Amino acid sequence: MNPVQAVNDADTKFQNAVKHFEEDLKSVRTGRAHPSMLDGVVVKAYGADMPLIQVGNVTAPEGQLLQITPFDPGNIQAIASAIRDNPTLGLNPSDDGRVVRVPIPPLNEERRREYVKVVGGKLEDCMVVLRNIRRDAMDAIDQGKKDKEIGEDEAKRLQKQVEDNLTQYKTQAEAASKAKEQEILTV
Repeated sequence: MNPVQAVNDADTKFQNAVKHFEEDLKSVRTGRAHPSMLDGVVVKAYGADMPLIQVGNVTAPEGQLLQITPFDPGNIQAIASAIRDNPTLGLNPSDDGRVVRVPIPPLNEERRREYVKVVGGKLEDCMVVLRNIRRDAMDAIDQGKKDKEIGEDEAKRLQKQVEDNLTQYKTQAEAASKAKEQEILTV
C-alpha cells in the first residue's frame, strides 16, 4: 500500500472510530430520558424481529419519560413487552391502548459511578482502536521506506502527520467522554 494513501486511510479510520465511540456513548443512561436509549430494543411484530424505530415513534416529552407511539396500534403489547423483557434497560413500561409510556427512574449515586466506569471502559476500547490504526499506518510507512517508495524525510513527515492526527482524535474522544461523565454525575 502506498504510504501516503495509508496515512489518509488512517485519518478516515480515526474519524470513524471516534464517531462510533460518540454514538456508543449515547446508549449509556444518564438519568434523563433520551430516545436513543431504546435503540437496541427489538420488537416481535408481523412475525419478524424488528427494531423499535421501525414499529413506532420514540419521543421524550419530559426529562423522566419516554413515549412510544406505535405506527400500528396492534403492536402496542409487543412494544411494551420488548422493553420490559430487555435486561440491560431495567425499565417498566405502561400503555393506555394508544401509546406506551416508559418512566425513567432517577439514578442513585452507586449506579452513576457504575455508568462512569462503563464510559471509561468504552473510552479505553476507543483508544485501543486508535492505537491499532496508528500502528497499521506506521507499519505501512516503514514498509514504504524499506521498499524505497519514500525517502527518510518523507517517512518522518508522514509519521508526524499520523501522530498529530492521533492526538487530535484522542483529544476529541476524551472530551466526549468527559462531557458524558459530567452528564451522568449531574443530579
